[in-house]
Amino acid sequence: MEKLLTVTVPCYNSQDYMENCIDSLLVGGDRVEIIIIDDGSKDNTGAIADRYAEKFPDIVKVIHQENGGHGEGINQGLKNATGKYFKSVDSDDRLSPDFVNFLDLLEKLEKDGGVDLLLTNYQYVHADGKRDRVINFSNALPEGRVFTWDETRPFRIDQILMIHTVCFKTELMRKTGVVLPKHAFYEDNYMVYGNLRDVKKMYYLNSALYLYSIGREGQSVQRDVMTRRYDHQIRATELCFTAFHLDDIKEKRKKLYMRHELYIMINASVMYARLNGSEQALKDLENMWNKFMAFDNKWANHYKRNIVLRLTNAKGKLGLASTKTFYRLSHSVVRFN
Repeated sequence: MEKLLTVTVPCYNSQDYMENCIDSLLVGGDRVEIIIIDDGSKDNTGAIADRYAEKFPDIVKVIHQENGGHGEGINQGLKNATGKYFKSVDSDDRLSPDFVNFLDLLEKLEKDGGVDLLLTNYQYVHADGKRDRVINFSNALPEGRVFTWDETRPFRIDQILMIHTVCFKTELMRKTGVVLPKHAFYEDNYMVYGNLRDVKKMYYLNSALYLYSIGREGQSVQRDVMTRRYDHQIRATELCFTAFHLDDIKEKRKKLYMRHELYIMINASVMYARLNGSEQALKDLENMWNKFMAFDNKWANHYKRNIVLRLTNAKGKLGLASTKTFYRLSHSVVRFN
């Protein structure tokens, strides 16, 4: 039976929570192919994955690989996918019960000619049960119909099309040829940004499909972890900035969104490098700007002139104080970790 959707689940030492994730995907039945990537786990992750594959042989596949990181898990999932559409779900997250309605819609869209990208909302689900928040895109995206970039509206500062939001046509992802780096964090930003380049037809389902768990100890989005791994954020931002020139994008609204996404990513890179504060972090930040200037002087200068980036990128106490202020403001709005 041809699959409608492939969902890949990269797993590394995920034994304590992966079953919640996989169970939320199994409600999709035979329309879904679930590819569990055991990324060199040291615990019982691989054994749990194999049990699912044995119990649901027509739905679940397992790939055991040497540790390559989250991005390599997505790479392998895409390489082995047989579904017409592709989505990635982290092993500590899950999809809401609306997944069945999502599949019904995807099936209808495919019968009517398909789309390049199906978008949904996502919900921050905090471990402490406080201030859970849905990131909703109804102000920026048309509802109830297929649309193009020209029909989109400006995104707010707290809105970005993260991996939680997107479900791409598998064929489109293979044609763009985006390959994620091994042993890297935050590389999923590049997955989204790089593939958006070729997206034309879209559909938006106003549903908080993706339940994004926040607050697990050691999670990659915790402030101390992000500050320590600032260089991974810089690397992901560099990949996006140098993937293609903004001026090569001819659709006005698409270009506007891509500018917005780069702005968010550059802000994150500057913020976490400044919070790290080490001599190496500041050097890496300077090197990032130099790479931007060498690749696209016009747009590098555009971002450097931005008032927020001018303040956070400033040397000395002013830059650090500005960074801490904008971090607190950002966290109060979104509570992203």
